[in-house]
Amino acid sequence: MESRSKLLESKINSLTSSRINVQMKLALLINITRTALFGSLLSLALIPFEQIRIDFGFDSSYSAFAQENKKVDQRKTRRTPALRNKVYEKLAAAQEALEIKDFPAARKTLDAMLEAGGKNELNSYELANVYNLYAFIYYSAEDYAGALRAYRNVIRQPDIPLALEINTRFTVAQLYFVQEKWQRGIDELLDWFELTESPSESAYVLLAQGYYQLKDYRKALLNVEKAITMYKAKNRIPKEQWYNLARFLYFDKDDITSAVDILEELIKYYPKKQYWVQLSHLYGEQKKEDRQLSTMETAYVQDFLERGTEQVTMAYLYLNGDVPYKAARVLDKGLDDKSIKRTSKNYEVMGNAWRQAQELKDAIPAMEEAAARSDAGELYARLGNIYLDNDQYANAIKAINSGLKRGGVKRVDTARLVLGMAYFNSGKYTQARKAFKAAGRDKRSAKYSRQWIKYMDSELERMRKLREG
Repeated sequence: MESRSKLLESKINSLTSSRINVQMKLALLINITRTALFGSLLSLALIPFEQIRIDFGFDSSYSAFAQENKKVDQRKTRRTPALRNKVYEKLAAAQEALEIKDFPAARKTLDAMLEAGGKNELNSYELANVYNLYAFIYYSAEDYAGALRAYRNVIRQPDIPLALEINTRFTVAQLYFVQEKWQRGIDELLDWFELTESPSESAYVLLAQGYYQLKDYRKALLNVEKAITMYKAKNRIPKEQWYNLARFLYFDKDDITSAVDILEELIKYYPKKQYWVQLSHLYGEQKKEDRQLSTMETAYVQDFLERGTEQVTMAYLYLNGDVPYKAARVLDKGLDDKSIKRTSKNYEVMGNAWRQAQELKDAIPAMEEAAARSDAGELYARLGNIYLDNDQYANAIKAINSGLKRGGVKRVDTARLVLGMAYFNSGKYTQARKAFKAAGRDKRSAKYSRQWIKYMDSELERMRKLREG
């Protein structure tokens, strides 16, 4: 009979556990609000309950929050009543009905077992199995209150097998979490920890999840850290969701160093775009510019930077790292395939990058596009300077005059100096003198104005003497 009782108990627990895990997952997805990190960069990935399965092994670990006076030893000696044959057959019939989802038939069988004084004829272990099946029926109907009552009736029975009590208490804790009754769930889970000699890593994560929901981030962090440490000690890779919970909690306490450590492990085991981007950002916070650039570059090479803003950030990192050619190539590609918005500013940055890379032939069309898309004349003034550097004097004159006419040029005096140079190199000395004098009315350019006029006069005198021969 002992083997038959164990078989029935195993089947009941298996059926109940399977149902609980599926429903827990659904409830979590529906009810738990995801928490945003760094605005839209990242969201916290919460812990799916389907991953929270307790492994009843044996090691020396114990809960950080459980009391040391565990009750395990004294309960190991409990003597469980036998499951009688006639009761076993009725329970087996109810079990078979549940397996084919004939809940009314199962309920009828169980009700009959408790009617007409039947309850008083059942021993504690038999009653525990009856209530366990009742709990499953209630749960299947999403009657969580009824399921909890039934499971508590299981626990109330004296001298039930320790494994049954342990499983039931953990299920009760899960049910409270499904209902978002976080403190009740935590309390039940802590009671469960007192009974369990070797709680698994997932149990600590579940406890951390409860504390997280109550905003007790200190205890949440202690428990998820313990889970991660235990997993790594077994040479196993911690779950991505565990790392993410820890990541959020480190952010909350402004522990950037630990957050970086977590992200470095995430990109090693779960190399997703958001982790590369965020790690690059945090390297920047730490003033580790080289690591910031290399991390972002790795993400770019792997085509993780899909958004235009991310690509523009990549370009700026290249510019700050004195790699303007790569910056220009990133912007050129993004603007060409329209992943980067075709704004005046983005074309301007690309033009400046090409110019810093000494690629004037590429800088010119970029700045032309930037100027055409701008309402102010500043970019036309800059474009004129590039034209001048490329010996395109007529275009320089046209661009600068367009900029001065539009207005919004930051340094009008400097623009007029460049205009004067363009006129001078075009042989238009009268216009050049006029432009230089206009620039000299600003004291910031007065010195350069005089020097250019003096130089122009000396060149004109030299050319006159050459003509007179």
